[in-house]
Amino acid sequence: MMPDAPFDPLREAEDSRADQPATAENNAPTDEQIASRRHYRGTSDLLFGFIIAAAVSIGFVPMLPASVELRYTLAWGALAGVSVLSWLLGSMERIEQERPENLGWGILYGLMLCIPFLVFFGEQILGPAAAQLFPGMSAGGLLAFLVFVMPMSETLFFRGLLQEQLAFWLVGLLATLWNILLFFPVMWDSVAQFPAVTAVIGLLLLLTNLLYVYVRRRNGLAAAWITQIVANLILLYVPFL
Repeated sequence: MMPDAPFDPLREAEDSRADQPATAENNAPTDEQIASRRHYRGTSDLLFGFIIAAAVSIGFVPMLPASVELRYTLAWGALAGVSVLSWLLGSMERIEQERPENLGWGILYGLMLCIPFLVFFGEQILGPAAAQLFPGMSAGGLLAFLVFVMPMSETLFFRGLLQEQLAFWLVGLLATLWNILLFFPVMWDSVAQFPAVTAVIGLLLLLTNLLYVYVRRRNGLAAAWITQIVANLILLYVPFL
């Protein structure tokens, strides 16, 4: 006769769970499984939204300057649409309850970078550039673009979606390329006539986008969102008035 095996409480618990009927609680996915599913969906067609938005931006160039607002709305809307779909499908980080200090750092970073540019380049470069980028637009319409439409779409797409999968410096370069494709055709005459001014604007776009991805990495997505709103108000809205 074989001797009885020693009693193992862990094995007994596992056997009892295996004998239980399947329930919703037992079949619920674990946190690791949810994270893996998000990662899988986020890595498929990563730059598809960027290509669509760039195609919309370039495709409406022949309609300038009559359709500046429509072009901006459709291009930023393409970025926002891809970002919202990714959020709904679970491949993007959620904005959770933020600490006030993170939002404060977002405001502070925007002020530190943008105020010197406003002081030294506001009248000579930023003012004329803002007037050419948003020709014929009212102050209220421009405020809506700079506070709601532009920060929402670019923050969710570049800092929320792409930065989950790509290096932060590469996200900054892609965001700068996007801004160049979006803005430079609107002010093409000045771009061709004043290359030095164009270089300053391109450098400013690169610095701000690198700042946004840095703040996203250091203080979170909401802080990067706040930083872009502050930068838009200082660099574009104030010189436009």
